Amino acid sequence: MKTLVDPDRALVNGLAAIRREFQVPASFPPAVLAAAEAAVRRPPAEHVDRLDVPFVTLDPATSTDLDQAFWIEPSNGDLLLRYAIADVAWFVTPGDAIDAEAWQRGETMYLPDGKAGLYPPIIGERAASLLPGDPRPAVVFAVRVAPDGAATLDGVERAMIRSRAKLAYATVQPRDLPPTFEELARRIAAAEARRGASRVDPPEQQVAADADGGFTLSFRPRLASEDRNAALSLATNLAVADLLLAHRTGLFRTMPEPDASAVARLRAIAAATGIDWPADLSLRAFERGLSPTGAADAAMMTAIRRAGSGASYTPFRPGETPWHAAMGATYAHATAPLRRLADRYVVMAALALANGRAVPEPIAAAFETLPPVMARAGARQGQIDRAVLDLAEAAMLRPRIGETFRAVVIDADRGRARIQLCDLPVLARVAAEDVAAGDPITVRLTRADPDARRIDFEPVPAA
Repeated sequence: MKTLVDPDRALVNGLAAIRREFQVPASFPPAVLAAAEAAVRRPPAEHVDRLDVPFVTLDPATSTDLDQAFWIEPSNGDLLLRYAIADVAWFVTPGDAIDAEAWQRGETMYLPDGKAGLYPPIIGERAASLLPGDPRPAVVFAVRVAPDGAATLDGVERAMIRSRAKLAYATVQPRDLPPTFEELARRIAAAEARRGASRVDPPEQQVAADADGGFTLSFRPRLASEDRNAALSLATNLAVADLLLAHRTGLFRTMPEPDASAVARLRAIAAATGIDWPADLSLRAFERGLSPTGAADAAMMTAIRRAGSGASYTPFRPGETPWHAAMGATYAHATAPLRRLADRYVVMAALALANGRAVPEPIAAAFETLPPVMARAGARQGQIDRAVLDLAEAAMLRPRIGETFRAVVIDADRGRARIQLCDLPVLARVAAEDVAAGDPITVRLTRADPDARRIDFEPVPAA
């Protein structure tokens, strides 16, 4: 972690500029706020009582928009995951003012100095958020996980729940969690390995506000508690996807495998950085063997993530099986409706189908129109993330102008090369002749300008 000194307010002013550039909304229109105030007064009327289930939540410590609460219990050799998802649809009706605003946003937008929620805070951070203490309306998925990790839906219901505790990734203790929490995660991971899936994430390069009002730039590896918690969402999303596919409807997350040329470039990068990649080992198997705690492995994982075309949303199409290569399965997003617009529709479709009803027409129609909305929102968040990192990198590297760094060429064309720094997950472009993907290269930092959010390098001739 590096504390970013900001005496001239370059970071503060830069973040304000990013908000203006990407039109990050500062608040909600009065009509939306008024509709939200009315919506939270609507008493739950279709929810069974599940207040006796000792649900807990597990999230980053500062989170207030809590989508998921869970409990796990043994069931004849299986594990029964009760996964409660915020019942956003109880407060938001397709076509109302809140819904229309959510379609404009697509997803919650995050910046280090605050977020722009998908829904007004009175819904997203209070009435619908599964905060501990008071009863909350939820959609509870009963997911049965077999000893081999296969996940199937036992049922879906609207229910009133009460979270017993708001747990945090960094501080949670085994005694805080259901006794079978780790076993469920182990089963899901074993099933992933059999499918040839890859859910290995590189350390996140992130900019965060600190307690003193400044900012830090850090490379945060995922914690074990975070990965195990992700297994709960994974199991639920896989089971929901199977339900949708069986009923020939739905909205899926799809991702193709990197093509042969991308894999060849990745093999060259591995060779140049001294990472062994046997010729008979697939990309997914190779990726699972990388460790996010090593600098070279972390850089390799970042390169792999950037080599693919990324995931997208795809509605059901007759004769086609939606496929997510990284998951090695048909996959859907249903577990974060407070933060992603599409999840609310997938949750409502699953609730209907699991109870023998047809998917309501407004929900089914939305599956066709949601993909471009979600793609636009995802692209904007990606641009915001990149702009924030560019700003922070320039601020961090400004005192290091003139220093040299080891790097690897990722690709090269017409006298320009895209490089990955070996010791930092930083991508940059540099003018370089006679280089090819995988070549090691030494570069010198010549510019680091926070106002322009720009860093420049030049190649250093070999001695």
